[in-house]
Parts: sequence; structure tokens; C-alpha cells
Amino acid sequence: MAAVNKVFAARLAGLVVLGPDGESIGRVRDIVITVRIGRQQPRVLGLVVDLATRRKIFVPMLRVTAVEPTSVTLTTGNVSLRRFSQRPGEVLALAQVLDSHVRTDDPDAPDLHGVDAVVVDLGIEQTRTRDWVVSRVAVRPHRTRLGRRGSMHVIDWQNVQGLTQMDLSQPGQGVSQLLAQFDGLRPADVADAIRDLPEKRRLEVAFALDDQRLADVIQELPDDDQIDLVQTLEPGRAADVLEAMDPDDAADLLGELPEPEAEALLRLMDPQDSEPVRRLLEHSPDTAGGLMTPEPVVLSASATVAEALARARNPDLTPALASLVFVVRPPTATPTGRYLGCVHLQQLLREPPASLVGGVIDTTLSTLSPDDGLGAVTRYFAAYNLVCGPVVDEEEHLIGAVTVDDVLDHLLPDDWREQEHVGHE
Repeated sequence: MAAVNKVFAARLAGLVVLGPDGESIGRVRDIVITVRIGRQQPRVLGLVVDLATRRKIFVPMLRVTAVEPTSVTLTTGNVSLRRFSQRPGEVLALAQVLDSHVRTDDPDAPDLHGVDAVVVDLGIEQTRTRDWVVSRVAVRPHRTRLGRRGSMHVIDWQNVQGLTQMDLSQPGQGVSQLLAQFDGLRPADVADAIRDLPEKRRLEVAFALDDQRLADVIQELPDDDQIDLVQTLEPGRAADVLEAMDPDDAADLLGELPEPEAEALLRLMDPQDSEPVRRLLEHSPDTAGGLMTPEPVVLSASATVAEALARARNPDLTPALASLVFVVRPPTATPTGRYLGCVHLQQLLREPPASLVGGVIDTTLSTLSPDDGLGAVTRYFAAYNLVCGPVVDEEEHLIGAVTVDDVLDHLLPDDWREQEHVGHE
């Protein structure tokens, strides 16, 4: 069955949520949306998922790789087991929006001009930037004077008045305009823009961003600004933002905080998210162990080339991280079983999809030790013309991978983020 990028919210209710290997994680209970500023499309933040234990957890929509008629598939089987708690600004599509009263004003349908109606369903779809937004609303007008039940209509979301008034805790107009300007910008450009704002306004913008967006922006700020911003957040929110960050970036940030403060935030984080960060903090930040990400593409030798390419296609991966697939003996979660070698993306593209990656492993590429310094890592990339390299410990376990962008971050001057961006006129 083909995956879809448009679906009605009510049809997601009860669907099985699967990990990338087909393992069942739970079932969809609800959809979390945020009603944005002005007439921007409401954004879908994620899913409320019922686990087998009846615990309700939150899964960000960015982790959804496919929505099919009978299931929802995630990019990873590792999800936060923290119990879902609704926040200000968040709305539950099924529990709070369906059956709510709105007013329709569809210029293309005279029968729906200025009509009081009830929301029957929400049509959501994925945009080119991979965000999911509310695009259509299924409504049913109130009963007619004769007591007849009105017919259902599906209309564009902007022709429904009332959806944008569901959350009364939106920030002030000045912040609203800024958020509208930032919508669709790359995180690095947003980070560059908010650095020029007065401190009060900068914090207002940070508080108004959702966790994933704020995490992406923080990763692009200079170290001092990262620290100031995280220390200003309420500890629980700061922990949530750290969970949303890449583990190596979270480790870099926590490594700059006083140890008691860093430990307090680590304790607030979900253990599945804090564990890889703790492992990174064991290494000096200017070594391969401190530079690496603990979440490269890792497969067993029995995986097919098609599976490897599917994993490399994950849009959450940077191009550098997707350039190499690492092959190990099980388990495949870092620290893995014995490291066997790697397969270059170009090699995968040349092989038949049904071939096993075990048959095309490159066993000749040298590996990095977690204790290798920045100079050794730099020479490694230059010598082998790579943008990604494996980090293997003394027991031959793959513990992570260093990418060229991690190296550049440490080679450039400390204030490089504060300088004029390349490409700016």
C-alpha cells in the first residue's frame, strides 16, 4: 500500500504505529496541533500514541516517515516514553476540535457564507518542508429550520472562522509578526535574525517556538547565546528542548554548563535521550569521541541494499551522515556489536536492490579511535576524502560517527557564527 501525504485526522485514530523494522509501538490516540498566528495554517506537531501499557506518549510528526491506510511508520523505534502532557498553545484535534462550533465563509459556496457549523474532521497534509499542516476542514451546518441535518462539506481551512481562536495564550502582535517572518526560514537564518533582537523580544520568540523548532535554532547559535537561552527556560522546557536536539549538540551545550546544572537537566530528560548524551560527555569535546554523533546509519550484514538506501534516504539525516552505512554484528544500536566495515552510498547505488550489504562491505577503511584528537580527525578526512568516518572503541564496537560539519565547527574561530554568513550580500 502506498504511503500518503494527505489524510483526514479522524482516520488516523486507532492506526498501528510501527518502527522502521515493522515492530509495533502502539496506536494513534490523537493528533496534536498548534493554532498559529494570524491566518497561518495550523501546524501538526505530532501524535499522541497509546502504548500497550496504556501509557500515552508524544511522537513528533517529524519522526513519521509514512502514513498508510492501516498504519503509521516512524523513522526510528526509539521514542520517548515520557507521559504525554498537553502544553499551552497545543490543541488535540480529535478530543477538542472535532464537534467544535465554527463559522464558515466560503466565497465559492454561497450556501456556506456566514453559516454556523460543526467541525466533523480535519484534513492534514505534508508540505514541501516536511511539516504537516491543517489544510481542509470538514464541517456540517447546524440543523435547518425544518430540523433537517445539514450536509457535510469539505472546505479550505482559511474559510473557517474559529479555528484560530482556540488558543488564547498566543504571544503579542510584535512577536506574531516575527514568527510569521521566520516561518519557512532555515534554522541558521532564524538564529541569525534573533541574535539582533533585544533580549526581551528574543526570549519571547524562543518561548513561542515549539520544542523541535527551538532546538534546531539553538544549535545554530553561538555557544554563549545557547547557554543564556537554555538557562532562561524553565528546567522542564529546557530538558524537552535538549531531547529534541542532536545528541552531540546537546552534549556540547551541557558541557559548557556548571556540572550540577547539567546533571539536573540530564535527570529531567527521558533516559533514552539522555543516555547517548551522557556517553558523549565522557569524552573531551575536541576528540573523535566528543565530536561524534551516536546515531549514524547502522545495519547488520543480512540487510539488503534496498533497506540500506531506504535508511540513507531519511530526510532527518545530514548529507554527510547519509554518505556511509556502517555494518556491524547485532546489536545495531550504539555501542553496537563488532564493527565489520562500511558501505559507501555510491556503492549502494551501483548494486542490485536485493543484494546483501554484507557482500559489498568496505573492510579497508581505517577507523577513528574515540581518543583521537581534532588534528588526527582532520587529517583522517583529508587523507581519505571523506565527509563521515566511523568511531570504534578498543573492543571493536562502533560507538558513533564523526561528520565533516562537526570538525568544521571546531576548526573555525569561536565567533564564526557571529560573522557575516557566506552568501549574504
